[in-house]
Amino acid sequence: MRFKRNFVPLLPLLLFACGGDANTSGRTPVADKWLERGKASYRAGDFDDAEQSATSGIGAAPHDPELRTLKAKTALTRLAYGEALKFTEGLTNAEALSIRGRALFYSGKIEEAGEVLDTYLRDPEIKDAWARDIARLARGASSRHPFEIEGTVGVVEMPDAGHASIVPCELDGERILAMVATASAELVVDSSERKEPSWVSLRFGDRFEVRDVPALTQDLGALSQKLGAPIKALIGTEVLRHLHATVDRRGDQFVVRKEDAPQPPGAARAPLSYLRGGALVMHAALAEKDTLSAFLIDSAQPFLLTLNDSGWKRSGAKDALKGDPSLPPEIKTANLPFLKVGSFDFSGAPGLQGVPMDAAVTDVELAGVFGAALLSSFRFTFIEEGRSAWLEPDPNVFVARGALSKEALDPMPEETLPQLPELKDPTAKDPKGKGAKTNDPKSKAPTPPPAAKKPDTKKTP
Repeated sequence: MRFKRNFVPLLPLLLFACGGDANTSGRTPVADKWLERGKASYRAGDFDDAEQSATSGIGAAPHDPELRTLKAKTALTRLAYGEALKFTEGLTNAEALSIRGRALFYSGKIEEAGEVLDTYLRDPEIKDAWARDIARLARGASSRHPFEIEGTVGVVEMPDAGHASIVPCELDGERILAMVATASAELVVDSSERKEPSWVSLRFGDRFEVRDVPALTQDLGALSQKLGAPIKALIGTEVLRHLHATVDRRGDQFVVRKEDAPQPPGAARAPLSYLRGGALVMHAALAEKDTLSAFLIDSAQPFLLTLNDSGWKRSGAKDALKGDPSLPPEIKTANLPFLKVGSFDFSGAPGLQGVPMDAAVTDVELAGVFGAALLSSFRFTFIEEGRSAWLEPDPNVFVARGALSKEALDPMPEETLPQLPELKDPTAKDPKGKGAKTNDPKSKAPTPPPAAKKPDTKKTP
């Protein structure tokens, strides 16, 4: 019995030596320095240095919850779901639960994600609409097979809509117009059609369908009114990644595939990052000897690019900013003396200052936003499950491109776009009283009136 009495008091020490409490810090002064450096790097958008700092800190304090959370957070920017799950195992802080829930959901473990997000939402200080909606979707999802694809390749002709990428498709058998929206993750459906998050199917062309797509809801009425066209859905990055999509604005094509596309001639591979696993981020150099800066890629914004104050300082062109009579008085513009996105040189491109940025992006100090005009400079193809992209540059980039008009920058919802040419409402009735709405999955999506003939730049999928 004496052995037993002596053993019990030592049990907590033995447990700590064998693994410890994941929520107890054993941080050393060196580990603390790595943590502070990692946090600062992540905040500045330098996700690689943040990841390396977290790794070094964990080497000095393997059980520190803040270092493990930072490590998981950087893993989520790279869509390294397994790594994010490994370093949040056993953690109970709210940020770790949020990261873990997202990693589970985006890796297809829907029910497990729901359980974690339910625990996360029990904290009375948490207000997270995304987590709430995903937790609802997860209930009863045992029979679901997210992003189940039937078909090999689907090609859709996009209507001429300036730099905006408008995609005719079918949602649960109904012909609709959707818009590519790279600043968010999920498929978003107009709340006038559906009030609650749901599982839907999408069809692109006649031979490509994807089933069990998670869809959230949002009022798209203001966007549709601005465009003069009935936009019924936003196609976020999670959908684009799963479908290995190509957005080809200059060729007016939207291509979806079951597998990755091979490298096209002349294309360059570009690494991609994501905020919280959703909003698309790319890095660019604003000065020849400067470190890379992080930019949100927002295909719903019409401009080429906008910088915040720190971005303009780094560019060396802040003093060149000036107003333009065609722009609102709070908007300034200047040409950037240096800008490189990967291997592509955009030096001399016009940029804006004073355009409001997404207030929801609070934990990363982005240098600015690349809008639809810059994205349309490439034939952009998601590969490697969204971790990279093939970029094929438009040889005519920036030709006849200038600052946007005041009307294009008037206050409006975050899904801002230039005015579209008139598009046909697929739900409207024709003059003879015959409805255009159909549930026939083989019926074709609506197309706009014939536009002026453009040079043939289309490529095979």
